[in-house]
Amino acid sequence: MDRAPGMSVRLKLTLSYAGLLMLAGLLLLGAVWLFLLRYVPENALISTPVPGPFPIRSNLLREFAPRAAAVLAFLLVFSLAGGWFLAGRMLAPVDRIREATRLAATGSLSHRIRLPGRRDEFRELADAFDAMLARLEAHVAEQRRFAANASHELRTPLAITRTLLEVARDDRNGDQRELLERLQAVNARAIDLTEALLVLSRAEGRSFERDRVDLSLIAEEAAETLLPLAEARGVMVEASGDMAHTIGSHALLLQLATNLVHNAIVHNRPGEGAVWITTSGGPRGVALTVENTGQTLEPDLVATFVEPFRRGSERLRGAHAGTGLGLAIADSITRSHDGTLSLAPRATGGLCVTVRLPAAP
Repeated sequence: MDRAPGMSVRLKLTLSYAGLLMLAGLLLLGAVWLFLLRYVPENALISTPVPGPFPIRSNLLREFAPRAAAVLAFLLVFSLAGGWFLAGRMLAPVDRIREATRLAATGSLSHRIRLPGRRDEFRELADAFDAMLARLEAHVAEQRRFAANASHELRTPLAITRTLLEVARDDRNGDQRELLERLQAVNARAIDLTEALLVLSRAEGRSFERDRVDLSLIAEEAAETLLPLAEARGVMVEASGDMAHTIGSHALLLQLATNLVHNAIVHNRPGEGAVWITTSGGPRGVALTVENTGQTLEPDLVATFVEPFRRGSERLRGAHAGTGLGLAIADSITRSHDGTLSLAPRATGGLCVTVRLPAAP
């Protein structure tokens, strides 16, 4: 926004200090003058009559006025110089905050104010600004990493599609049906990835309506939807628990539960695996827990599963390998509902994912 130039805050504070000090000086001199008029004996006041109805002022006034003016002049100079110095000292933290803001506006988010001293209004502002810069830096780094990963993931199906088309152009006598099936599979994967990115963007932007939702019903719906996949892979799915009401988007919470259950089914022991889905509710919060059997996982590796396009050593691509965004979307949906998502490896193998959300009033 373009603004007309005006006085600096330092000059305004200096003039305010000077004006206040001058006012105090005038009041003090006025009080002294009234005191003299009231208590000095009458014979100390010498008046000289002049023609006209108005007598001239006394010798006391002639002696008092020049000295009072000199005192006020000294106070004016002293207040301007002292006010300018004090205003500069008081506004020094603002200059550091302004410099940090200027650097942040140019794209440098690594700079911090780190204002020394005990806590006051300026230091609280500086600490809040440093915390905001830290969050922005982390968010920008995460967005850049996500954009790079997304570009890589989207480039893969496009490159495969181009290769298949080039092969079909050179070999016109080839099996077109096989080519169409491959193109359809690659296109379906690209569509799934694009939809996953849109869901992730919607969750992070919190652009959804909030209603009263029962997580137990959400869990049952997710289990029923993925039951054919579980049966095809020989994985047993069991859903149980209490009613757990929260406030949020039914579609996004269903997506969250579906992603967790899908992840538990796919990354399991085929033919002998199991998935347990439980819900619990309380006055302060509700929880959705998804556990699955599988191979033993390291805690350091499990902590990275919520990062976009991050897969463990066992998470190889396959018919149902997904886009690599399942847990990242679940984590984003959880955070957009003011909840927390935690992952922990099971002692006997597999993964336990717990989503905690605020309880509905």
